[in-house]
Amino acid sequence: MKENNEEKIKTLDEKVEEKVEKHLKKEKKNKEIEKLQEEKRELNEKLLRISAEMQNMRKRYDDEIAKIYKYEGEGVIKELLNTLDNFERAISQDDDNLEDALSKFLSGFKLIYSELRTKLENKGLSEIKCQDEMFDPNFMEAVLTEKIEGKEPGIVIDVLQKGYKFNDKVIRPAMVKVSE
Repeated sequence: MKENNEEKIKTLDEKVEEKVEKHLKKEKKNKEIEKLQEEKRELNEKLLRISAEMQNMRKRYDDEIAKIYKYEGEGVIKELLNTLDNFERAISQDDDNLEDALSKFLSGFKLIYSELRTKLENKGLSEIKCQDEMFDPNFMEAVLTEKIEGKEPGIVIDVLQKGYKFNDKVIRPAMVKVSE
């Protein structure tokens, strides 16, 4: 009987140990679950903050781009104001001597043209050289052709409208007459 009691005690001890072990495992799992839930909450908060920051950054970026587009030509316009003033001065000339007035008027316009051209060239504008050059469809548009003795085919014989590049980009091809 003593043996039987000892066996029962041993079995009970094992059962208690199992239950304690299960309880400890369950407690450990609960702690891990709590820890994971806390990490999840922290990550969600972090995600919300980052999302809000991204939205704010996007708004600032959009505002900055809008401002750039709105005022993109300001520098060029400021530089052209003197040219505008010179046009006004040229137009407002009132002279009794018609020939003298026309001469002053023409020289004023030549000066204004020169000033305007220089300012645009300083900003990156350049004329496409075409006259007596080989026709290049990348820079020119042939609108007329003419057969001329002594000119080889494909040579530009007349520039009908000048072409321009802004830095390296063609912004207006030259309209030209080409020899056949």
